[in-house]
Amino acid sequence: MISTNDIRRSFLEHFGKAGHRIVPSAPLVPQNDPTLMFVNAGMVPFKNVFTGLESRPYTTATSSQKCVRAGGKHNDLDNVGYTARHHTFFEMLGNFSFGDYFKDVAIEHAWSLLTREWGLPKDKLLVTVYHTDDEAASLWKRIAGISDDRIIRIATSDNFWSMGDTGPCGPCSEIFFDHGDHIPGGPPGSPDEDGDRFIEIWNLVFMQYEQVDKETRLELPKPSIDTGMGLERVAAVLQGVHDNYDTDTFKALIAASEERTRPSDDATRASHRVIADHLRSAGFLVADGVLPANEGRGYVLRRIMRRAMRHAHLLGAPEPLMHKLVPALIGQMGAAYPELVRAQPLIEETLLLEETRFRQTLERGLGLLDTAVKDLPTGGTLPGDVAFKLYDTFGFPYDLTEDALRAQGLTVDRTGFDTAMAEQKRAARAAWAGSGEKASEAVWFDILEAHGATEFTGYSGHSAQGQVLALVKDGEQVASAEAGDTVTIITNQTPFYGESGGQMGDAGVMRGESDLVVLVTDTGKPLGKLHAHRSRIEAGRIALGDTVQLTVDSERRGRLRANHSATHLLHAALRHRLGGHVTQKGSLVAADRLRFDFSQPRALTAEDIAAIEVEVNAQIRANRPVSTRLMTPDAAIEAGALALFGEKYGEEVRVLSMGGTDDANYSTELCGGTHVNALGDIALFKIIAEGAVASGVRRIDALTGEAARMALAEQEARLKAAATTLKVRPDEVPARIEALVEERKRLERELAEAKKALAMAGPATGGGGAAPEAVGGTQFLGQIVEGLEAKALRGLVDDAKARLGSGVAVMITINEGRASVAVGVTDDLVGSRSAVDLVRIASAALGGQGGGGRADFAQAGGPDGSNAADALAAVKAALAG
Repeated sequence: MISTNDIRRSFLEHFGKAGHRIVPSAPLVPQNDPTLMFVNAGMVPFKNVFTGLESRPYTTATSSQKCVRAGGKHNDLDNVGYTARHHTFFEMLGNFSFGDYFKDVAIEHAWSLLTREWGLPKDKLLVTVYHTDDEAASLWKRIAGISDDRIIRIATSDNFWSMGDTGPCGPCSEIFFDHGDHIPGGPPGSPDEDGDRFIEIWNLVFMQYEQVDKETRLELPKPSIDTGMGLERVAAVLQGVHDNYDTDTFKALIAASEERTRPSDDATRASHRVIADHLRSAGFLVADGVLPANEGRGYVLRRIMRRAMRHAHLLGAPEPLMHKLVPALIGQMGAAYPELVRAQPLIEETLLLEETRFRQTLERGLGLLDTAVKDLPTGGTLPGDVAFKLYDTFGFPYDLTEDALRAQGLTVDRTGFDTAMAEQKRAARAAWAGSGEKASEAVWFDILEAHGATEFTGYSGHSAQGQVLALVKDGEQVASAEAGDTVTIITNQTPFYGESGGQMGDAGVMRGESDLVVLVTDTGKPLGKLHAHRSRIEAGRIALGDTVQLTVDSERRGRLRANHSATHLLHAALRHRLGGHVTQKGSLVAADRLRFDFSQPRALTAEDIAAIEVEVNAQIRANRPVSTRLMTPDAAIEAGALALFGEKYGEEVRVLSMGGTDDANYSTELCGGTHVNALGDIALFKIIAEGAVASGVRRIDALTGEAARMALAEQEARLKAAATTLKVRPDEVPARIEALVEERKRLERELAEAKKALAMAGPATGGGGAAPEAVGGTQFLGQIVEGLEAKALRGLVDDAKARLGSGVAVMITINEGRASVAVGVTDDLVGSRSAVDLVRIASAALGGQGGGGRADFAQAGGPDGSNAADALAAVKAALAG
């Protein structure tokens, strides 16, 4: 029996030998169509080639394209497991001609591969053509020898393909395989066409027209070919089975599920099929960068995972099952898709965490659901408000409620559910409006309610297409904006990070048709869910519904990422150096610097700062990769993750781990920001400032990468300039400066002594006597000097007290009109005279207030030095009294 892997390989080799470029599968997340949730057909990666927006170095190609249909208008989720050919994940084999060959060559390739290489019996094949496509019908007769009765003309859009309301389009020709008259069903176009006897295995699209508008359709100058063959369907045909789930790949995955639960029978068959199909979708989506979330693609992935996990529960799996089946998936498909092998640890961990968490929700929800439906008759309907309560209060998704009730012959009142959901939104809006928010902010609530949250794609890339959902100008929604306008733009998805958690928002550019150029100066995050691009229209016109190419300023993003990752390393280093009391109190992650506020009662020493820099740079040089996991907040914190200030945490959080060893990470924190892929991308870390911002809170400012290098270069330039001035080598500058400082101190001391000696030797001024005199029975020595520093007065007073032996000394110095006064009392008089009382009397005469010291010495000052003589007189009067 030919295997599915052999079929895929032989298909690609067939067209590769015919000159087609074998193109690897594109990721499941579309890179060129923002209206698609996932790539859902083989031609999607080539869409821009067909429309002329993109050129490639080949004109023919072949691929086996990964596809998912589980969200939006292309949604097969509810049918999976219950039919023979519905899947959420499938592979589309295709061959493509971009203006090279056309119908005749496409038909020849298809017929040759099917009948000659794969050996399908010709009498089991029939084809359809669009009812007016006489050319295709004639070619099938001539090339394949198919008789008229097996060429079926179809007049509906089933056999006419179009990319949209406008653009390339053309007739189709579908190839069907007849599984035999023992299976009910009729050929395409017949009343019994919905039966399972005749199965479409290949669709050839003849892209030959350009739909200009509703009325105008023109011939393309270079018609093209787009074909799609479902690998699962053709595998069933070539392996002689009617059911896709009986092919080798699915049989292996189902066997792995049976081995860990129970054998497949009528009661369990659907559950095993759901698990096998959804395992493929979940594995490939995680490998392509999608993680479970509550919105967008992540929500679809979560639905797929949880639907499979519910069926594992139905099979009686006593513990999480899905992650244990990943090796079977890798064994079947890892050789063809190496991204599965690379992502195996992440796939397994994601499935385990999600199923561990969901099993708690499932057990509680199913119990509540059983209670809610116990009195419902067969064919009854669960009230919508009950289903909403299960969803809103207990976290039990609507689709799982619907799926769980299907087996019991029950339905759910969807209208009632939607009504309850709308009422909750109304209440939430009323609560928000009463929370003190500015009235102008209501526009964001309107946008969020109408379109939902923006899907952020920037963790995995810097560029993506988006569809314009809203334009806000001067606080109001508008339909369009012109060159010169300043406007805020909301798209359905974006790689631009919205400012949050201390990290500044991204900047960059949007481009679109008609030479549209939009400069994005900043990105905000209103209501925590919308990514709002604050923009200026540089050229062209933008309108609602437009598709735009969003490109982040990657150089600026790189600096933001480096600074954000360095913040995490700094936090860890601070805790290692200072202790576990260090916690983040605020941060700023800008493109040019980082700022980190943290709890710390004392200033950091120079040794602290040096040690922190050494530790952070050691982690950077080790260049270990940075890893991200999705966990519940409780599980993350239990695992040792630190919660960062400024982040708002929902039901799941991104857990960022970096540095350290294989056994222990250096830093593990909860963070939704963008980060480097490996720590070496930071390049260099340098602290430039440390200081206090509040009681018990310190702040560090730091630089990374080129900014840090430039700061060090500037320091070196200043050092060299100082060395030149001092006429020494740079390494001798510290010693030379220390010597100069000591020399200055010595000169200052000598100068002070000289001034003191000069002052004491000079004549008294302003009424001050140079010789002691008796005042009220106490020896008194008072003197006024000019230009002496206030700190020199104590020496003068001590000298005067020594000369007196017993008495009171008063010294006043005048500098630039202000006066400083010092009073000394010898020890024998301290009991009767107080220097503090006397200096206050002198200060009052000088226009000052107060003064302080001890009973034997006190000092004060005053603004009016011209009253110095009056101050001495006032002290003498006090002594005389």
